[in-house]
Amino acid sequence: MPSVFITGANRGLGLEFARQYAEAGWEVVAACRRPAEAKALKPLAVDVVGLDVADLEAVALLAERLRGRTFDVLLNNAGVYGERQAFGAIDAADWMRVVQTNVIAPLKLAEAFLPHVMGGQRKIMAFVTSLMGSVEDNRSGGYYSYRSSKAALNIAVKSLSLDLAGRGVTTVLLHPGWVRTDMGGLNAPLSPEASVSGMRKVIESAKPGQPCVMVDYAGKTLPW
Repeated sequence: MPSVFITGANRGLGLEFARQYAEAGWEVVAACRRPAEAKALKPLAVDVVGLDVADLEAVALLAERLRGRTFDVLLNNAGVYGERQAFGAIDAADWMRVVQTNVIAPLKLAEAFLPHVMGGQRKIMAFVTSLMGSVEDNRSGGYYSYRSSKAALNIAVKSLSLDLAGRGVTTVLLHPGWVRTDMGGLNAPLSPEASVSGMRKVIESAKPGQPCVMVDYAGKTLPW
């Protein structure tokens, strides 16, 4: 049975990932900050574990607790949008929180769970990024903390792809599109079901040794 570890699994895209993978017969470990409040996860056939990805000590402890388990896919989905990002009113402390959650946490998760991924059959590390992290595509400005965090995630994962290539680990950078979630809002044109279904196909099609590029839910390569 294939297996996947998903962060930020209590709502939005993470919840939909957990639902679809569970329905497809995968073994799912769904991580979220407050498992007792994750009511939507409870009906699913998943193993719910508590984890605040920004707590790096907790990341290391959970990796140790799950030592011996293997995951075909490590899915770094958890992320935050940030507050007060307009020029002239930027909240520096919140910017640091966004970077900690969106950049540092996924890479520390990759470090901590590398043995678990190495023990899996597919050896894939997937990261949910955003087209808002694209330098070339930025034509409207603003959103400093979120844009910069996703741009930083992209270059960090690019380096990770090179560092782990010799170990047979494949990295995937996924742009989900503009999705109707708490972050995307009600006016977004794309449903979580469609976005996640598409991203799962991209993950499924990943091949060892492929170059690390940013792709959207439809498999289209996006500009850095």
